[in-house]
Parts: sequence; C-alpha cells; structure tokens
Amino acid sequence: MQISYRWLKEYIQTDLSPEDMSVIFTSVGLEVDSMEAWCPVKGGLEGFVVGEVLTCERHPNADRLSVTTVNVGKDAPLGVVCGAPNVAAGQKVVVATIGTTVYMNGDSFEIKKSKIRGVESEGMICAEDELGLGASHDGILVLDASAVPGTLAKDYFKVETDCIFEIGLTPNRIDAASHIGMARDLAAYLAVHVPTFSKERDFRLPSVEHFAVDNHQLPITVIVENIEACPRYAGVTISGVRIASSPEWLQNRLRAIGLSPINNVVDVTNFILHEMAQPLHAFDADKIIGGKVIVKTLPADTPFVTLDGVERKLADNDLMICNAQQGMCIGGVFGGLESGISEQTVNVFLESAYFNPVYIRRTARRHGLNTDASFRFERGIDPVNTVYVLKRAAMLIKEVAGGTISSEIVDINSAPAQPFAVQLNYQRINQLIGKEIASDTIQKILEALEIQVEKRTPEGLDVKIPPYRVDVQREADVVEDILRIYGYNNVEFGDELHATLSSTQKPEREKIVNAISDFLSNSGFNEILSNSLTKTAYYEDSEVYKAGNTVKILNPLSQDLGCMRQTLLYGGLEAVIYNINHRNPDLKLFEFGNCYVKEERAGQTLPGFTEHQHLSLFVTGSKNAANWNTSGQPADFYTIKAYAGNVLNRLGISTRSLTVKEAESNELFSESLVYYADKTVTVLEIATVHPKLLKRFDIKTPVYYADFRWDVVLNLLNRVKISYKEIPRFPEVFRDLSLLVDKPVKFAEIARAANIAEQKLLKDVLLFDVYEGDKIADGKKSYAVRFTLQDTQQTLTDHQIDKVMQRIAGALEKETGAQVRQ
Repeated sequence: MQISYRWLKEYIQTDLSPEDMSVIFTSVGLEVDSMEAWCPVKGGLEGFVVGEVLTCERHPNADRLSVTTVNVGKDAPLGVVCGAPNVAAGQKVVVATIGTTVYMNGDSFEIKKSKIRGVESEGMICAEDELGLGASHDGILVLDASAVPGTLAKDYFKVETDCIFEIGLTPNRIDAASHIGMARDLAAYLAVHVPTFSKERDFRLPSVEHFAVDNHQLPITVIVENIEACPRYAGVTISGVRIASSPEWLQNRLRAIGLSPINNVVDVTNFILHEMAQPLHAFDADKIIGGKVIVKTLPADTPFVTLDGVERKLADNDLMICNAQQGMCIGGVFGGLESGISEQTVNVFLESAYFNPVYIRRTARRHGLNTDASFRFERGIDPVNTVYVLKRAAMLIKEVAGGTISSEIVDINSAPAQPFAVQLNYQRINQLIGKEIASDTIQKILEALEIQVEKRTPEGLDVKIPPYRVDVQREADVVEDILRIYGYNNVEFGDELHATLSSTQKPEREKIVNAISDFLSNSGFNEILSNSLTKTAYYEDSEVYKAGNTVKILNPLSQDLGCMRQTLLYGGLEAVIYNINHRNPDLKLFEFGNCYVKEERAGQTLPGFTEHQHLSLFVTGSKNAANWNTSGQPADFYTIKAYAGNVLNRLGISTRSLTVKEAESNELFSESLVYYADKTVTVLEIATVHPKLLKRFDIKTPVYYADFRWDVVLNLLNRVKISYKEIPRFPEVFRDLSLLVDKPVKFAEIARAANIAEQKLLKDVLLFDVYEGDKIADGKKSYAVRFTLQDTQQTLTDHQIDKVMQRIAGALEKETGAQVRQ
C-alpha cells in the first residue's frame, strides 16, 4: 500500500520528516517497506530557470532559427539559439541551462554548450512538452510578464516533491488502509509521546458541515432485499455534472500513489477510497432503469458483463446492485460495463455501503477478482462512516465537476453497528506486556486510540472499541494496541531471561517424508491415505500378523472399524480394488502411515503398545501406458524392486550396505525379498502379493508391494555421510563373464563375493542375462554378468585388468561354485 507524505499532512499538523515518520509507523506495527521520492514533473525541473529575452535576431545562416540573449538573473546574459517561431524580445520564458537533463517523449538528453550553424548556444528556451508540463510543442512557453528572471522554474510553477511510503500492511489492520487511517495511528502515537501535540487540535478530518441538498429533482428509490449481505446502503444523486479531466491537484494525488487519473467523477471515488478506506461506486443515474436501485442476489448462472468486458456467470449468492430490470454492478467487487460513468454522463447516483465481508470474499475468489474495493470490503471497513464519506464525496464532485445535489441521502441501515465491549484487567495487561504500566498511561493510550472508557475500577477498565477496529474485540487485542502505542522498545528485559531452547531432531522427519513424497509423485505415483481403523477379520486367522497383537477398539462403530491396523497392506489393497472397479487398472500408489501393535517393549510411551511408521508402495497393471508405437508392458516384481531401490538411493542408502535374503512364501506373499541392516534389523520387504489374498479382495491382476520400516530408514540416515569426490579423469573398463551356477544361487551372492574379492577397482556388478535351457545341465543356470572397473589415479592396463578378473573369478568359484563358461 502506498501512502503520500504530503497527502498525509493534510490531516495531521506535524513537522516530522518522512524519515522520522517512517520510524514511528514501523514502531506501531505499520511497517514501512520502502520510501521513494516522487515529483509530478519528471526531473523536478532541476536546472530550469525563468529568463527574459533581451534581444532576438534572425540567425545569419538559418532562416528558421533565431539568435537571442536571455537574462537568467546572472551577471551576464546567455546567448541562446532558438528554433521556435514565437520567440520574441521582451518575453519571459523558461531556460534549460547547461548541464540540465531534459525529459521528453520517454527519452532524455543533457543540455551542453554547442555551436548551432556557427553560432554558440548556452542553453535552450523550452516548450511546454520539454518541461514536462504538457504535450504542446507548437512554440516556446511564454510566462506572465510578472515572472522574475533567475527564479527557479520549480519555485515558479510550485512543483512540490513528495515522499511515498510503501507500507507492508498486515491483513488485520484494514483500519489503516488509507491516509486518514495512517494519520490516525500517527496522531495516537504523538498524543502519548509528544507533550505539545494535541490530537483534538492537530488531527483533523475533512469537514462536511456545509453539505446541503440543492433540490429534489432526481430521486432514486433504494431497496435492500438481502440485508445479511448488505447491512447498510446509502446513496445520493448529483445532477448536471460535466465529465472532464480532474484538476491538477487531484490528478497529482492519484499519480503519487500509482493510480492513473480517469475523469473527475471517477477520480473522486478513487481519491476517497485512499483517503478514508471507503470504496464508493458512481452510477450513471440515467441508466438506472425504473429509477430504482435494488440490492439483491440473482439466479445462478445469470450472465453479467463486468467493466473489463468479460461476461461472467453469477452464483446465487453473488450480491448484485440492480436496477428495475437487470444487474448493474457486482456489489463491493467490480462494476458493470453498461452502468458506469462515461463522457456522456450528466447525472450521477453515488453509492456508499457496508457489505458483509464473507459475501465479498467468496464472490471475489469465485470470479478471480482482486480489486481495491474488494480488498477493503472483505476485511471489514468502518460501518459507521458510510454517510459521512458519502457527503465528503458528493461535495468534492460538486467542486471538480459542477452539478447540484438533487436528492436527500438515502440511508438503509438494517443493523446499526455497535462498539465492541471489552473488560480490561490491569494485572492481565502487565502480565501480557511483561512490564507494569501506570493506569494513567494506559488510559491516555486508550483515549488516543479513540477507545472509550466506560467504567473504571481499581482492578481494571470497561471499554468500548470503535467499530472500525474490526481486529480488536478481545482483551488480548486491546493489550496489543496499548503496547503498540506505548512502544515495544520501551519494554526492558530484566536481569534474567527465562527461555527454553529446543533443537530439531536430525534427520528432520517431515522434510524427509516430503522429499520422498515429491520423488515418488515425480515417478508417477499417487499418494493414498487409508484409515488407521480397519477390519478385525483381517487379523483373526493370520499367521503373519497375530490376532493377539491387534490393538482393538473398546467401542467400535462397526466391525469394519474394530481395530488399529498392523500393516498398510490391507488398506492399500482396498484402494487398488476401488480404482480397478472405477476403470483405473494401471496403478502406482504410495502411503506413509503408522501401524500399531500390542506388545511389551522397553521404553514404550504407552506401556504394552508400539507404534511404527511405514512407507508402502503398490504397483499393478501396466507399468507404462500403451500408445501408437508402444504396447503397454505389465509391471512385475522387478518394477517394484527398482522403485524401492530408487527410494533408498534418493536417501543416500546403498543397497550394498544391506543384507538381502529371500523369504519363504506365506499367506500374504508368494515371493519376497527382505533387506536387513546389521543382518537382523528389517529395513525393507519387497513382495508379490499372494493370489489367494488378492482373491479375497476380488483383484484379478498381480499386485507388487514394498514395505519400508520408516523408523529404521530414518535411523540409517544418521550413518549416511555425504562427501565430495572428484569426477575420475580415467576411463572405466567393462568385462563380461558368463557364469554357470547352481539354480539356488542368487545374483546377490555373486555381487557380494565379487565386491569382497576386489574392493578398490570394482565399481559395479550388473546382471544382464539369465539363461536356462537345453545346453545347460540339469540343476544349473547361466548368468551373464558385467563388471565395471576403474582406477581414479591411472588408466588400467590389460595386465591389471586380467589380474583383477582372475581374482574375482576365483572368489566366485570358491564362494558360490560358479564356473566361467568359455
């Protein structure tokens, strides 16, 4: 929000500099984000002076140029070559002296001493557009004869520089969303801290005592049908206005805060908005069909064209300002295309209202409209100020656009606003602030804040808060306001500081969970959330998850919610069949969730019960979608194995550091691999869900499952050491071996034996083919394995490579019985 220093000073009598004022604003909670100098004329007319043309003669070498001498108040006149046709001796003009920067048509140039067609020129006599005071370039600007040579142009034209505050307004301080609101807080601070400042004398609001109705020639009937959405609506008509450009002072006020002037009537409504935080709307009274303004809602999907030319479909709770036949404006949000002020407008109906913030907020969000009006209405403006603002605006329109006030003010106030009553306790005030403040000081601050003291007791005060302070309705809110004005910096720390220091456990669980969730989502997985309460029947006959370990609910709502889950498997399978039944058979799902077991363990928070966090992955259907050149490939065990391995790799946990064992099939899984840390602590289980279990869920396609013991995974992260390694400069070498092994031998045994045999140069072991067939003896199979070797210090020679491969081959034969096939 932008606030003008000069505009602000129209309401408060103070000699504070912009810098001092900004310090006060920030100290009372209206933080100044930045300050910027502003001038209505670019460059501020620096370097321009008033001059008098002493002589004017035709240029000897150019028919269209004149050679002049100009008195600019210095000892000697300046010689200036001028091309304007209207230059003449005796004129008072504006001269750009040497070194002056001239801004013109979006460009700029510096005045330098130069020769023009052989004649020396020491400046430039300026036209209106060269000064930035208009658009005319027909000739030089001729001043009044009373102008004094040597007078600075900025003083002659009374160009006022300004300072613009950028205020970081918090959402609760809508009362300060205007120049008067800011001045009011400044006055409250000065009334408490500056003895010579009197708020009654030095803070003044614009007077409306001279408001008067001129005639009754243009009455408009106002009907409010939805009083919940519009508790107060006021209006007045002004006839005989002349739409034109606003006077310079009004245009400059708006330009200073970043607004573009439109016309005199609309500019007044924008001026009032930023003066008093009260949005107004001006209608062309001749376009109000039937002479009626009706505040109501319209049926859903009613089309309405807003001021930006967009047709919008209304909801049935969008508040509309209508005439006798149709909508004219979305109340408190955006005007209509047909009913606004135009160059042809002669008669105006001026609206000032208080709208229900909830209605405005919903409508603005629904239509994606964020206007200056909706910003204020949806936060709650002053409901008492409605008529005062209307009078102020009507008087200004008369001043800048002419016309007469042609009706009485219509004011429909169905729910008059009442002050908020709050009881204050001195002890509570001092406790919240952390310092004892004298009761007289508290009362002085409250009076400065326009908070009325109704009753005084030795224990505290009964006060009434003005309705414009919508954010102050509780004792704690009033205490905060007292502290704002008293000064946060005036609360001293005692000799002792009592505080609690806390540190976040590493690794940070939530950050890790979020990182893996993002990783899986980017890999095509969708997150599911299943109920922690599940069916007791899942565990009644289970050999894996014992019924005796089930945490049962004492008063279950149903048997479907009779116990706490011991695994995420069943909830995931419920999600799988739900999606399959809704024609979504290709699934990749994940879930973070807690599992609950009834068991005795040391260090339990709740004796007899344990809670573990798990991460589960589910894959079924095709692992990639079919398209015109690729058929869909079904997911398999290795699909889920790859995703599970990628999760560990993302966390920096190498699967080589874990022990892998094949588990026996059971009622849940037809095949599975279990990864252990320290050879006994389960980290991860990867499995194919047993067809019998799938049949219980009526699932006809294979489902592959991975279950991470997440608490164990987080503990392993403490062992992960991140270190920098330079990218090797020397090439990798690949060697393939065809190995004949017994069928029970797993590739993991091959990889482990190879890594033990060569720990320095062996970087990777990859299985790229498995063969079982006619040329292989019974009980045997063939593995095609690729070994990657690399030395970080030198290029490997054939001799070194052969030596390493012989050592690996020997270790494989010894540990697994593998024979190298020739």
